[in-house]
Amino acid sequence: MHALKTVSPIDGRLYVERMLASAKEIDATLDALVQGRSAWRAVSIQERVARVIAFVEHAVQDEKAFAEELTYQIGRPISQALGEREGFLERAHAMIQMAESTLADVSLPGPPGFHRFIRREPVGTVLVLSPWNYPWLTAVNTLVPALMSGNTVLLKHSDQTPLVAERLAAAAEQTLPPGVFAFLHMSHRQAAQVISDSRVDFVAFTGSVEGGRAVAQAAAERFVGVGWELGGKDPAYVRPDARLPQTAENLADGAFFNAGQSCCAVERIYVHRDIYRSFVDAFVAETYKLVLGDPRDPSTTLGPVVRVANAKRIQSQVEEAIAAGARPLVDAGRFHQAIEQGFPYLAPQVLLNVSHGMPIMREETFGPVVAIKSVADDHEAVAKMNDSRFGLTASIWTEDLAAAKALGDQLETGTVFMNRCDYLDPDLAWVGVKDSGHGCTLSRLGYEQLTRPKSFHLRHRL
Repeated sequence: MHALKTVSPIDGRLYVERMLASAKEIDATLDALVQGRSAWRAVSIQERVARVIAFVEHAVQDEKAFAEELTYQIGRPISQALGEREGFLERAHAMIQMAESTLADVSLPGPPGFHRFIRREPVGTVLVLSPWNYPWLTAVNTLVPALMSGNTVLLKHSDQTPLVAERLAAAAEQTLPPGVFAFLHMSHRQAAQVISDSRVDFVAFTGSVEGGRAVAQAAAERFVGVGWELGGKDPAYVRPDARLPQTAENLADGAFFNAGQSCCAVERIYVHRDIYRSFVDAFVAETYKLVLGDPRDPSTTLGPVVRVANAKRIQSQVEEAIAAGARPLVDAGRFHQAIEQGFPYLAPQVLLNVSHGMPIMREETFGPVVAIKSVADDHEAVAKMNDSRFGLTASIWTEDLAAAKALGDQLETGTVFMNRCDYLDPDLAWVGVKDSGHGCTLSRLGYEQLTRPKSFHLRHRL
């Protein structure tokens, strides 16, 4: 039997070890989730609200353990760890509160003697495949609306964050009926087999483009619904009327929070040439405010990236850009850098003199690196922002609301921000275009892929 091993990026030590599920355990779990469907579907929406609220609140009630486990598993600074707990609860409660009205029958007027309406039914059993970078937030996007819709749920978390799945399962045991929620520690091969299993009715995947392709291949033999939340190379555009100090501060946070390991992290910044030098100076000043170090230290604001292999890939992308003419602005020597010791601590980096022929401007970096480029006007900014195979979010920094709306209409992206970035509003649809994904989570629209419409066309008078 193979084991799952979680190595902490803090010090390279083995933090968690678990046995992978056996074929027998997987089969029994899927059977239980199928058997649990009818009873859970019959539960009233009001009772589901109470049950799911209890479930999510129970899962994160131990704040100390929540923060420590997250820090040890992914390396996020302990001072920032509880922010994910707050986001988890915010999204969960928002999706729960909108469930009753979203799932209500849609009644239609008709001729006398007819009763017509559309009802949304659960799809069945939903498989949720969640990544390590925001393990609670990525899971809740599908987990809560799936349960509220009357589906049963199977969760598989990344090998880097197994304790998140275990905490959710422990909460489910206390708050949900048997056969409604389950988790399994599985290999990629086992997950592919579950995707191809007819007992799974929808697959929600959050992760890399390469991982998304693997899910698509596993699902190709069946007519099973799949939602993909994939990568990004998210751009920002700083117009000449932007408030520079606040813009630089917010964009630095959007680029470097969680060591840049976010699908919607800002990785490309385009700045109007009139304020280019002033913005660059302000942004670099914000970068030097970061404190790189042991994430267990409350003063640390930039922890390690998740693995040594990731750190080497990020460094390689930066070095390739520099060799091609990019100019680094940040002196790594002013930060503690421990990758030479075998640990994945990376100093942040800001690059100028970049071109769209460089991978640093085209491929997802997923690390504490941002490239800045000057543009002549709005037209050039939009063209550069759209020159990407990704399309998750884009942010516009300006005092002109009308201009932000007009530019947003031209951007090939799922979300347009004005004067903010790197945030998911649970009342708004979370979508990607191009290689950033397919499908929708959050908002009322996030319920659509987890339910199927059934039409009732009832003639009650002959």
